[in-house]
Amino acid sequence: MSRAPNHHPPSASPDPGDPQVLRLGGRWTLRFAAEIGEVLRAVPDGIACIDARGVDRLDSLGVLQLLRCADRRGLAFDRFRFRDEHQALITAIEDVHDDRPKGRRDTGFTAALERLGRAIVANAREVLALVAFLGEVLVKLLRLLKEPRRLRITATVHHMEQVGLDAVPLVALLAFMVGAVIAFLGATVLADFGATIYVVQLVTIAFLREFGVLLAAILLAGRTASAFTAQIGMMVNREEVDAIRVLGLDPIDLLVIPRVLALLAMLPLLTFIAMIAGLLGGLAIGGLVLDIPAAAYLARMQDTMNIRHFVVGMAKAPFFALVIALIGCLEGLQVQGTAQSLGERTTSSVVQAISLVIVLDALAALWFMEINF
Repeated sequence: MSRAPNHHPPSASPDPGDPQVLRLGGRWTLRFAAEIGEVLRAVPDGIACIDARGVDRLDSLGVLQLLRCADRRGLAFDRFRFRDEHQALITAIEDVHDDRPKGRRDTGFTAALERLGRAIVANAREVLALVAFLGEVLVKLLRLLKEPRRLRITATVHHMEQVGLDAVPLVALLAFMVGAVIAFLGATVLADFGATIYVVQLVTIAFLREFGVLLAAILLAGRTASAFTAQIGMMVNREEVDAIRVLGLDPIDLLVIPRVLALLAMLPLLTFIAMIAGLLGGLAIGGLVLDIPAAAYLARMQDTMNIRHFVVGMAKAPFFALVIALIGCLEGLQVQGTAQSLGERTTSSVVQAISLVIVLDALAALWFMEINF
């Protein structure tokens, strides 16, 4: 095949032997940018292959124009034929040709509907990934019964200290304050009916059944799930997780199971602390603001307490702990290796953990109400 003279502008014409093949010639460089656009706009329909071996000179602009032409026509780029000396440039440009700034966001109804659909599909995939991850973790937890040597006791105790002991002051303080607020607001409403004493029942039942476990879980969802995601995500960025696999070790055994066991052990304890702190907050408001003697408050609290209220609150703690740990670890393992991805996954883990904890708590409350427990 003869090479196009150096002074020729870009050209394109169908192959006489095969009309589905488009032959290119001339120079496809920045100097002929306008001519390249005109040539590509004049390309007839039905082209299945583009032969660019007749191109004398080719630069990045020419390659980008050809790539965008292929995208517009739905033509796979492997249907192009280039000279061997152009292949290195083609490969480099092909890898980055889609990394262009996004255009203005379309605010129309169709675009909004499309974004809603994409969000639903993405959330469905997240749910499926979480369910699959739950199955994998449960299988490997059961494997510990057969192979207890896989359990990392030191790592588990370390995470128990981080997620449990270090969180005790914050959980106790916030539960105490919430208990005080509930008692104060409840007294404000009940005072109109002359039933201020029923604040004791309100605070006691609310913290034993709902607020104790919910406050502890939400605090750990914000504090611990984000920490798990950041820790594991940084290991992914530094390729430490890949190194663990290369060494023949299981990242689930090393990174996930110690964190899951730590939360399973510590969230019930933090729930109990939150219950006690919330009851003390109600007692403080009862004695200091509502003029209810401490002895009378405690006697009323003792009459109100029922073991089933305590069981309802404590029974939800392991499920919340499992959800928080799984979301935090899964989001960390899904980090793509960039700082932006790490930030997005950390934010996502907090949002997902808090949302799922609240949803599960609402479903559990409805279920216990239906069975009258």
